[in-house]
Amino acid sequence: MKRIVRYVLLLATFAFVAETGLAQTPQLREMHKVKRKETVFGIARDYGITIEELLDANPEMKLPGYELKKGDIIRIPYPKSQKQEGAATTATTEAKTESKPATAEPKAAETTKDDDVRNRTIRLGVMLPLHDINGDGRRMVEYYRGILMACDSLKKQGISVDVRAWNTAEDSDIRPILQKKEAQECDLIIGPLYSKQMSLLSDFVTKHDIRLVIPFSIDAPQLYTNRNIFQVYQSPSMLNEAAVKRFIERFKFAHPVIIDCNDTTSTKGDFTFRLRRNLESLGIAYSITNLKSSEGNFAKSFDPDKTNVVVLNTGRSQELNVAIAKLNGMMASGRGPQITLFGYTDWLMYTKYQLDNFYKFDTYIPAPYYLNPLSAETSRFENKYRSNFHADMMNATPRFAVTGFDHAFFFLKGLHKYGKTFNGAAGMFGYQPLQTPLTFERIGNGGLQNHTLLFIHYQPDHRVETIKF
Repeated sequence: MKRIVRYVLLLATFAFVAETGLAQTPQLREMHKVKRKETVFGIARDYGITIEELLDANPEMKLPGYELKKGDIIRIPYPKSQKQEGAATTATTEAKTESKPATAEPKAAETTKDDDVRNRTIRLGVMLPLHDINGDGRRMVEYYRGILMACDSLKKQGISVDVRAWNTAEDSDIRPILQKKEAQECDLIIGPLYSKQMSLLSDFVTKHDIRLVIPFSIDAPQLYTNRNIFQVYQSPSMLNEAAVKRFIERFKFAHPVIIDCNDTTSTKGDFTFRLRRNLESLGIAYSITNLKSSEGNFAKSFDPDKTNVVVLNTGRSQELNVAIAKLNGMMASGRGPQITLFGYTDWLMYTKYQLDNFYKFDTYIPAPYYLNPLSAETSRFENKYRSNFHADMMNATPRFAVTGFDHAFFFLKGLHKYGKTFNGAAGMFGYQPLQTPLTFERIGNGGLQNHTLLFIHYQPDHRVETIKF
């Protein structure tokens, strides 16, 4: 069982597929570990195959910028002219040789032991743009690598996963993919990235009773009618509503101070509007000041006897810099009021140069994710990613490989433990995510929506507290 997922991890790293279906992998002869000074030409010659046959068996070699490096593990196919009876043709076939024998598809009212996903290899489909053409593809390649790393970790717990991946680029017609047996056999599909692919995929997972995870932001009205769909993404409106609720719970005895930052491009008006209306309905007094106010008028907005929770109506860094300068000026005398900053998810990108100020002003940042850059777990993941793929993760927030790892680990572990009754509710099993906690609630009679919110709390003693709601 352990060999199955390692096979997938090594062979499927860049085993991308044609936009119209699964790649036809040449019959596998053996694996080859690249030695110093070896070349593609020399390896092909030594094994008696053509360069084209070697490249077809290792699609990553065709990607722009690919370099053959010492220690790389590559596939060696049989020559096309040599037929090897019983040789595996795809990672899917290889995985099946060590899993329990599949049974015929049961009737709707029947479930056999071997049909139960808890008792066999889980069949995972990935339908995302897996290419190097644009940003979407590169981000999803990294996300997919995180999925493979999750499969490799799950094998240590005795959970076998058979990964089937398709490159569903933005202009792809996914109908040929959905006609394939390999797709119809999936227990779980992660994707799509594009809204225009949702209708067909929603009907498909209903017909074949497959669970579908929509990992990122797309318009998916099918969520409200299709019980097989999980949507990870939360809209800004949902996050604002949750953040306002938790703000009032935590700071009901504090004095909110809202700073107008004169940013006509700001998208944070929905949050401050909701916050003000809720404060008013509960009879909680608050102040409004302006970033351009004089020092005297600015200071008058603060209550000397309460904790003042400062909220800006923009997430931009330049206005945050000015606000912090004004707060520091007010505190310079040593007799200033007690201050807590309450920010936005955008602020997680500013920690490189604002970290000391975040600690100083006891800052809270609401977010649906958080990756602690200083934790041992983060360091181990980064090192493992670098070792597996000979590259560093993109400098992005959130980190896509870590997101892929968290998503895959959560859903695959859930399917293994609960089978098709898994609904992602709180407390179903213990998993401490690296970055992206997930807790789902059903939307009416439709699918399931993630509703997790975190407060990232930068404490004055230079500790970071993660509060999950």
